[in-house]
Amino acid sequence: MKTLRIGRLTASDRASAGIYDDASGPEIEDCVNALFPEFTRSWHRRLLSDEQNQIEAALIELADKELCRLVITTGGTGPSIRDITPEATRSVLHKELPGFGEIIRVKSFDLVPTSILSRATAGTRGPCLIVNLPGKPTAVSECLTILGEAIKKTVAILEKEYAK
Repeated sequence: MKTLRIGRLTASDRASAGIYDDASGPEIEDCVNALFPEFTRSWHRRLLSDEQNQIEAALIELADKELCRLVITTGGTGPSIRDITPEATRSVLHKELPGFGEIIRVKSFDLVPTSILSRATAGTRGPCLIVNLPGKPTAVSECLTILGEAIKKTVAILEKEYAK
């Protein structure tokens, strides 16, 4: 069975300070494990405060050094001053895939009208797909259900492209 290296990054001042437990990161793992049952999954976890330079460095490390083929972030996608995950993500991407964030906002709107406040995006860094998700565990699950097939297809395309 092939191993899929996956990174998950939680951006949260309060969770990184130990004020509360990170519930969204483990939710990412539960959802992605169900999405990729055909792979053995190797998880690389990061829990950081909402600091752009730290998030950028962690995304680069996960994609370039840990060789993750998928990195999913949670948190930091809203309109508050400390929410900077999309900016950090865009700064390290080679190609942005804005459709990921667009469909999350459209499909989630009927469930949660405030979902349009999300600025989540996605894109590629070499052979790695990076996807931003909101910080609530229920939103993580809902969004990964919406994005599941697109994530699988993108990972497969990148795997084929970079295997050459």
